[in-house]
Amino acid sequence: MSCSPLGLRFRVLSIAGLAYVLSAVSVGAAGEQPVSFVNDVVQVLTKAGCNSGACHAKAGNGQNGFQLSLLGFEPQEDFEHLVKEGRGRRLFTSAPEQSLLLKKASGQLPHGGGVRLEHSSPGYALLRDWIRQGAVYDNDSAPKFVSFELQPSRGSLKPNDQQQLCAIARYSDGTSRDVTELALYESSDRAMAEVTPQGLVKIQDISGNVAIMVRYQGHVAVYSASVPLGAPVEYVPAAKNFVDELVFSNLKEIGVPPSAVCDDATFLRRVSLDIGGRLPTAEEVKRFLADEDVNKRDRIIDALLQSSDYADFFASKWTALLKNRRDDTSDIVSNFAFHSWVRDSLLANKPYDQFVRELLGATGSVIGNPPVAWYKRVKDPKQQIEDVAQLFLGVRMQCAQCHHHPFERWSQDDYYSLAAFFTQVGRKPSSTRGEDMIFHKRGIAMATNVKTGVRLKPAALGDPAPEIMPDEDPRLRLADWMSSPQNPYFAKSLVNRYWKHFFQRGLIEPEDDIRDTNPPTNPVLLSALEKHFISSGFDLKDLVRTLTRSQTYQLSEIPNAHNIADRQDYSRYYPRRLQAEVLLDAIDQLTDSPTDFPNLPPGTRAVALPDNSYNRSSMFLRVFGRPEGESVCECERVNSSSLAQSLHLINSAEMKSKLANPNGRAERLAKEEKPVDEKIRELYLSAFSREPRPDELKTAIDFLTEPQVGADGQPVDAQKAARENFQDLIWALINTKEFLFNH
Repeated sequence: MSCSPLGLRFRVLSIAGLAYVLSAVSVGAAGEQPVSFVNDVVQVLTKAGCNSGACHAKAGNGQNGFQLSLLGFEPQEDFEHLVKEGRGRRLFTSAPEQSLLLKKASGQLPHGGGVRLEHSSPGYALLRDWIRQGAVYDNDSAPKFVSFELQPSRGSLKPNDQQQLCAIARYSDGTSRDVTELALYESSDRAMAEVTPQGLVKIQDISGNVAIMVRYQGHVAVYSASVPLGAPVEYVPAAKNFVDELVFSNLKEIGVPPSAVCDDATFLRRVSLDIGGRLPTAEEVKRFLADEDVNKRDRIIDALLQSSDYADFFASKWTALLKNRRDDTSDIVSNFAFHSWVRDSLLANKPYDQFVRELLGATGSVIGNPPVAWYKRVKDPKQQIEDVAQLFLGVRMQCAQCHHHPFERWSQDDYYSLAAFFTQVGRKPSSTRGEDMIFHKRGIAMATNVKTGVRLKPAALGDPAPEIMPDEDPRLRLADWMSSPQNPYFAKSLVNRYWKHFFQRGLIEPEDDIRDTNPPTNPVLLSALEKHFISSGFDLKDLVRTLTRSQTYQLSEIPNAHNIADRQDYSRYYPRRLQAEVLLDAIDQLTDSPTDFPNLPPGTRAVALPDNSYNRSSMFLRVFGRPEGESVCECERVNSSSLAQSLHLINSAEMKSKLANPNGRAERLAKEEKPVDEKIRELYLSAFSREPRPDELKTAIDFLTEPQVGADGQPVDAQKAARENFQDLIWALINTKEFLFNH
């Protein structure tokens, strides 16, 4: 296809054998056209990778002393480095081909980045012409880049199809340029779609939704492609709410039939782990399976939401993200107070916007107002806004501290304007050792852009700076903006985070990286969830109830012939490993051998631990990746498997002691006078929330009743043999994937 706008002629150059469209020239124009530094030279350097973070835009002093701005965001600085730095040694206007810039880029002199521009290429000639023309910066009358358009912006493609993208740049003089060959491209999922440097999208054989990010001159655009599988969708479960309607509608559109709804036993185990962070007991399983009420699944969801298990489990999640970390023994007061505040807020179902407002606007002492503990861990205003933006808005602002965000529209001014909301936070010692009193300092809130020196007033992302009086706490203004129904991030970030908790994968992934260049896999569903959450008054329990009552959540994990490759459209439940605390509690429950934690009441569950300090006393929690509370990113928690984990489950002293506990389940079952099959059923109900299958029951009975003979050939004592057999059986159940995964 041709991407060139009508009425324009284009200069074409080649970099590494690729054709590049450079400058548009009006048809019929005579004479040599001046080379634009901003619109031509910088873009050639960008496409060639010279100003990437791994090359001359590397933080510090660039590469080998030659510094360029990241992706050409600061062309004036690039010009200074190229032309004036080092006494102008990189350019030689009287003999352009002797310029160090050209000799290095073309490989005539040793260059760590290799050959970036062939000596015979038009790209080389373009830079040579710019140098010969005097290596000047664009004058005031030079056309300025105004906007960037991608054609097409959406499409529906079949597996193995191709789509050529066309990138059009528009300038202040009314001209347009085809910059397809100069733009940079990146696929959101290379397993689904690859894209060439020339913008040719190549769809693979996986169905779903994929996005191609296109970047040019500091602007970004996205091409979104739907890749239907095209299989017949003859049956979908009856929708229970809008979640099902939008998920199943998408599945019909892309031709991916969903799995069947899971059975009662699977559902009970799944929802108990996801809401309460625990396995259901054998008695709970029996009651639930015997209950014939058609609404029993809804009732168990409500019961779990009203339980302390829900508050404990989600408090563990939130306190880790909010960095409730113990670095010193004096931290214990704030650790316990803050954890209790988070837990009590969840148990009472405090509206999410109120929860965040109380946290951000906290003043006083940790004894009287526990959320001030957050300010103990996060003291620098820059760190505060980075954490707030990532955790509560799903926006990663770290890049904008030093340069324009490479994938977003946020600049350094946006970064420091947001930081200004926290510059008036005051501290003074309190009567509690190691704890500060937090207060609002009267004065004008301002932050300084360290690069430009400009003083900036508080301004929310994308909004003009509000007028804040000296005696007004700017943090409360920030909280007002965040909880506004018009805020495009606050509610969206939370529902996406909770969606990932229950469905393993966020509608936007990663869950804390919401931007135009990272679109959701089901935008209509995300928008509907966002509106529902706002209309509910930011009700967290209502959101959990909405998600878990859906048939989508209750689908079986067993794939059918068509949806086995699905990883983003939720045509089935995606199994996932139990996190460290939940797994430890599950093992404790199955073995009936609780873990004792220092300075906590006996029987305290791992999901109820108030801070990270207990990781030091528990090898299990460290090995299985319980976070230390050092980051607001969910990625700090390790959910992947490792050899150390396998060895710990198989042969650690901790596992042996739990299995051999004289007050544990194995000992009790060995002594109880009841049929062996009943004991086996108890174990299966406790571990898997289901009855053993006939073959499993027979295998277990044969194992438990087989006579044991010692090394001396004599029969082993019956009681000892029974005890060891039950220990072995429980050990075997723990090491199954069915136990280690939530499915």
